Amino acid sequence: MTSFGSTISEARKKHNTSQKELAAKIFKEDGTEISPQYLNDLEHDRRYPPSDHLLRQFAEKLDLSLDYLQYLAGKLPEDIANAKLNSEQVQAVFSAFRTSLKGNKDESNRR
Repeated sequence: MTSFGSTISEARKKHNTSQKELAAKIFKEDGTEISPQYLNDLEHDRRYPPSDHLLRQFAEKLDLSLDYLQYLAGKLPEDIANAKLNSEQVQAVFSAFRTSLKGNKDESNRR
């Protein structure tokens, strides 16, 4: 499985952007830029994945799927996390997800 940090690093390099350049484009909630050292720590998985506020910016600046970054970060998308689901609904959603994963695996085994 790809780690959050390596995904950010690979996407940044694909965009021919330095850590310093990318850090200057990502802003914390207080409006200040993240530091290049913080970005370096993220890319080397020395920090926990950031908040949704920062994840959205990484997704936008690096042309990555926010859903995928949230998956790598071990976070639920905000709309799902904030949904008022009961136990049966959560079970149904995860069951459907697992069925989808199994279907994708079966399909790739046929190739």
